Amino acid sequence: MFVLGLEAPEIASSVRAGQFVNLGWAGGPLLRRPFSVYRADGDHIEVVLKAVGAGTAQLLGMELGDRVSCLGPLGRGFELAGRSAVLVSGGLGVAPMPLVVRDARTSGMEVTWVHGARTAAELCAEAEGDTLIWATDDGSQGFHGTAVAAAPDGDVVVACGPNRMLAAVAERWPHAQVAVETYMGCGTGVCLGCAVPLRRGGYDRACKEGPVYHAADIDWSALPSHLAYAVGA
Repeated sequence: MFVLGLEAPEIASSVRAGQFVNLGWAGGPLLRRPFSVYRADGDHIEVVLKAVGAGTAQLLGMELGDRVSCLGPLGRGFELAGRSAVLVSGGLGVAPMPLVVRDARTSGMEVTWVHGARTAAELCAEAEGDTLIWATDDGSQGFHGTAVAAAPDGDVVVACGPNRMLAAVAERWPHAQVAVETYMGCGTGVCLGCAVPLRRGGYDRACKEGPVYHAADIDWSALPSHLAYAVGA
């Protein structure tokens, strides 16, 4: 995983945990690429990414001072209120969590962050909070099993990661808040390319009504299980 920093003062001053930006650049893909805002400090924001396709490979090849068109902050973020917040992330699902920690602490909440990955080598070293819990599928560090199984209960549970993990979150905590990803075009609600199937029927737009939803509201069986938020391509 890599972190890309951008000078974007208007976004840095207003972004909330769970919101995202849509990036475009000269010579890049036709459609912008969505990324959750990882950190915001002063005039700068950061996004976290992994080289999974031509687009992210181009971003990782940029030099200091290169220009990127950055649209945001977009979408609906997490609502944080209560005495304690439990953060559950898997893989690149770390993307919105540092801002969740920031906003939860601003609200006076105690923060427990549970982060899971397949192996210890794939864990994010930048996790933070009052309590940190690691989980690995192979047992190489921390809890031997999933982040969902390792997590305690809390007043507020927020999660981000592969849709298969989020479906497990929905089973354990139906009212948890989850950040989901679907394939996205415009990022502003016009193209309808980011449809999220709902259990009550019909669809929402991840870029407008989401990307944060109550876990029980989503029809997880109709979402691809391999997507993980903020990957890009």
